Amino acid sequence: MNRIDEACNLFENGYVCSQAVFGVFCEEFGLSKNDAFKIGACFGSGMRQAEVCGACTGALMAIGLKYGEDKETCNRLSNRFFEEFAKENGSFICRNLLECDISTPEGVKYALDNNLFKEFCPKMVASAVKITEEIFEE
Repeated sequence: MNRIDEACNLFENGYVCSQAVFGVFCEEFGLSKNDAFKIGACFGSGMRQAEVCGACTGALMAIGLKYGEDKETCNRLSNRFFEEFAKENGSFICRNLLECDISTPEGVKYALDNNLFKEFCPKMVASAVKITEEIFEE
């Protein structure tokens, strides 16, 4: 299974977007999946505030895990990640991507009624993994 499929599978099986993305990169850099899932647990749904998409925060955690000892490289690659993600998806802010605010009960209801968590969010997970892989391959 490739990373994109694995991340989407994790997301579809109950892990939040940040956990799903971070979880497919962590072991390569010496962190267990269990620890990655713990670290990423509070970053789903835009940090529970519909802010920066959790798939993006999971990707940034992976970038930090690989390049974290070099602040300049981390900053450059984080900026690049956000630029690529926004170019591909229109934004990196959860409420803008979903066109609803899932930090509110009404927003969650809208997202559920419109199958956003099942049909839209996996695309964001896949996008974040793809862009992170591209960054790592350079």
